[in-house]
Amino acid sequence: MGIRSTIKRLLRKNGYAVVRIPGSDSVYEFDGLISIHDHSFLKDPVFKKAYERGAAAAGDYQWYWRVHIGLWAASTASRLDGDFVECGVNRGFLSSAIMAYLNWDRTGKTFYLLDTFGGLDARQLGEGSLESERNKEHLAQGFYVTGVDEVAKNFAEWKNVRIVQGAVPDTLVQVNAEKLSYLHIDMNAALPEIAALEFFWDRLVPGAIVLLDDYAFYGYSEQKHAMDKLAIRISFSIASLPTGQGLIVKT
Repeated sequence: MGIRSTIKRLLRKNGYAVVRIPGSDSVYEFDGLISIHDHSFLKDPVFKKAYERGAAAAGDYQWYWRVHIGLWAASTASRLDGDFVECGVNRGFLSSAIMAYLNWDRTGKTFYLLDTFGGLDARQLGEGSLESERNKEHLAQGFYVTGVDEVAKNFAEWKNVRIVQGAVPDTLVQVNAEKLSYLHIDMNAALPEIAALEFFWDRLVPGAIVLLDDYAFYGYSEQKHAMDKLAIRISFSIASLPTGQGLIVKT
């Protein structure tokens, strides 16, 4: 019996109905997360509107709770001094949802969006490695965008956006913001993710939010181990979230 079937059986045994209906009072079961806890944010019309804007950019992957965490992180960071950076944008699911949620042009901040816009940089991947094979699959399946024009069109409705095409860490110097309050890292590979956090660490203002998309996600342990080593070296703590994300608050 698989883990999902086992969890469902245990939940039913204890009187919980397992029904996959977003926004209902049932068990939440999406994106690798099963929870009986409150998920009424799914009913929030502001959340719905932001989520729909993200899905319009990339398709609906049912990343409800992950986006909920991202919107909280961005909302918290928006009250601080400093611009926003996302390393690993792809089609712009989370960043689009955030910009809609915050009514971006009213924030007075600039959102820097860094990506190759063509999958992972093969130079950073070991031949035959899990990261390399996953990269090939995502490109073949059309999960990764292959070109920046589609992405630029998606973000055209907002003014304060800078799209930076190319591989991290090469492109990091193009972010000329002196202060940052929000950093989202989602590059599906350890090398560029560590490079990005190291590069931007001193620019993050006190209270700034760093959100790691893959930190605790199943099958991405190499990134977690690399981040844990960096956390010891720089001295910060990472909260491991059941969504698969990692959360850092700069102190």
